[in-house]
Amino acid sequence: MTDTRPTWVGLLLAAGAGRRLGRPKATLELDGAPAVATQARRLDAAGAVGVTVVLGAAADDAAPTVEGLDGVSVVVAEDWDEGMGASLRAGLGALASTTDEVGAALLTLVDLPDVTPVVMARVLDAWVSRGARRDDLVRATYAGRPGHPVLLGRDHWAPLAASVAGDVGARAYLHERKVHEVSCEDLATGRDIDRPHDLPGADA
Repeated sequence: MTDTRPTWVGLLLAAGAGRRLGRPKATLELDGAPAVATQARRLDAAGAVGVTVVLGAAADDAAPTVEGLDGVSVVVAEDWDEGMGASLRAGLGALASTTDEVGAALLTLVDLPDVTPVVMARVLDAWVSRGARRDDLVRATYAGRPGHPVLLGRDHWAPLAASVAGDVGARAYLHERKVHEVSCEDLATGRDIDRPHDLPGADA
């Protein structure tokens, strides 16, 4: 990334227990490392000035895998079992203290194996081309389906954190607002790892 790109941070949600998968997703192997470390590195490679990782289930096992990674900080959502809303609330709360020059957060999930820095860069490029506004919302789509990553302009951090609860996450908030969609289906599927057959290399 060039030095002229507006400043943004990464927000990685990795708190879930992965009940349908049978194990926490943060510690899955992805590209030869625990998924939480791989995804944090992807955000860094895309140009994040810092990455906040939200852990919950298996936090004691997952946290050491990102220790020592430059610019990566960990927040543990103690109420992670309530669902994604709790994780998102914890992450956005941690971001509230970031320096004012940071204009947006790029939100992604730990269980997206093919959402690489190339996909992230396309969403970021769309944000930049639109003026890198703090009130902007930009998200990737795959074959018309909304997915991740989602760019959250800084003006949305506080109201989004106040709106989420349970396992709803940002879906309702985004549905009620104008979101610029960026087609990424030529770069990735955007599918998550939900069950064992979704694991990379598993038989369909």
